[in-house]
Amino acid sequence: MDVYEAVTSRRAVRGFIDRPVPREVLERVLSAAAWAPSGSNLQPWHAYVLTGRPLAELKKRAGKRVAAGDPWDEREYEMYPTTLKSPYHERRSAFGAERYSTLGIAREDWEARQRAAAENWNCFGAPAALFCYIDRGLGRPQWSDLGMYLQSVMLLLRAEGLHSCPQMSWSVYRKTVAEILSPPDDLILFCGMSIGFENAAVPYTRTGRAPLDETVSFVDG
Repeated sequence: MDVYEAVTSRRAVRGFIDRPVPREVLERVLSAAAWAPSGSNLQPWHAYVLTGRPLAELKKRAGKRVAAGDPWDEREYEMYPTTLKSPYHERRSAFGAERYSTLGIAREDWEARQRAAAENWNCFGAPAALFCYIDRGLGRPQWSDLGMYLQSVMLLLRAEGLHSCPQMSWSVYRKTVAEILSPPDDLILFCGMSIGFENAAVPYTRTGRAPLDETVSFVDG
């Protein structure tokens, strides 16, 4: 798979089959992803990979919280601004409409939307999950380094025939994740990432992208 195909075929998959991901594949992907760029080579990512019983236990504990209606853990970072201005508000609304429409869920069916969202904490059935942390003393440029690292992971997974779904949603169940991983107190959970082989039976709509002239300006000589 060439780079263009990896980039254009990568998407947030929300349905996986129960087929284990070989440990050697994960090690190969993460060893290569370590070459992702970071300012002054700080390499600010701290990744934990869960499979097997530890992942099953995490899903079980998260599922109990969902079933009990537990309040979310207080966020340690702002996931989205309180007010999203145009065009970001419209893009987010369009994504939500496309996603739930594909699942056959009406906009006003709040319970069904909640059930669909709860699949986040089952990792959409994925047999492997990565949790990415960052030192709370680092700044915005280092947070952007996490994005480049995670993108590298996702593209390398595509090269291995795997799919993924990055999930900031895990930040609101960070205490449950910490029960399993016991990370140092100086780390903040940025996101989780479900990893595995896609379940082709799960319906999806490929989210579109803005036209090039909406996001890129060429300044020619």
